[in-house]
Amino acid sequence: MATAKEIRGRIGSIKSTQKITRAMEMIAASKLRKARNRMEASRPYAERALDIIRHLSQACPEYRHVYMKQRPVKRVGYIVVSTDRGLCGGLNTNLFRMALKSIQQHQAAGAEIEFALIGHRAEVFFKRLTKANIAAYTHHLGDAPKLQDIIGSVKVMLDSFSEERIDKLYLVSNQFVNTIKQKPNLLQLLPLEPLESPKNHWDYIYEPDAKFLLDFLLGRYMESQVYQGVVENIACEQAARMMAMKNATDNAGELIDELKLAYNKARQASITKELAEIVSGAEAV
Repeated sequence: MATAKEIRGRIGSIKSTQKITRAMEMIAASKLRKARNRMEASRPYAERALDIIRHLSQACPEYRHVYMKQRPVKRVGYIVVSTDRGLCGGLNTNLFRMALKSIQQHQAAGAEIEFALIGHRAEVFFKRLTKANIAAYTHHLGDAPKLQDIIGSVKVMLDSFSEERIDKLYLVSNQFVNTIKQKPNLLQLLPLEPLESPKNHWDYIYEPDAKFLLDFLLGRYMESQVYQGVVENIACEQAARMMAMKNATDNAGELIDELKLAYNKARQASITKELAEIVSGAEAV
């Protein structure tokens, strides 16, 4: 049984750890509010761009952009968005599990795999566990990434699809549901799924023409989808870290209570032993 001094040392050590986890929880909560604001601010752009693309594709039905063309799948690309740091529960683990499941399905069908990785954790994981080709990677984007920080990796994959070096492209990232729940999401970016007819049937005046605008908007739309995945993943990271640190703080509190009980028992046993020795000594005299 540990002595009272040893238990007291453990309690002090755990209290120090508890202070750190509580501070990290508060920092994550503060960053989460800012991350959610960025995530919500970027959503309308992608949604509006898709609406305009629907109108343009209806206005120019004879033209099919390369992003809309289906072809036999021989090589598949994945843009995987992860965190740079850990201490965020199972956020990255669940994401990688979903990605691996999809990868194994395509590999079983004979397809080769190519990656663009965003986030240090994804880079470490896929370099170690797979033999797939890593075409591009980006990491250490910070808490407020800009589009130009990720556009290089995205362009590599878009060019690969345009030049028929890959036949399908997926985005794998975490989707923010609420502070408690975040779920991994697998989105097929290319080829673009068949577009529904626009709900509103008004027309635009195009300048210079619908084909030119469709080419431009499809590229911007793909970039915005990846950017949305990145900012949403950051919101998920902060929410997951906040909950992980809260659980760690609560667990430390429970462990301290248990150690205090053990300390009191050890101290009582020590006092009882000393009293017994005093009584025995008095009787001997």
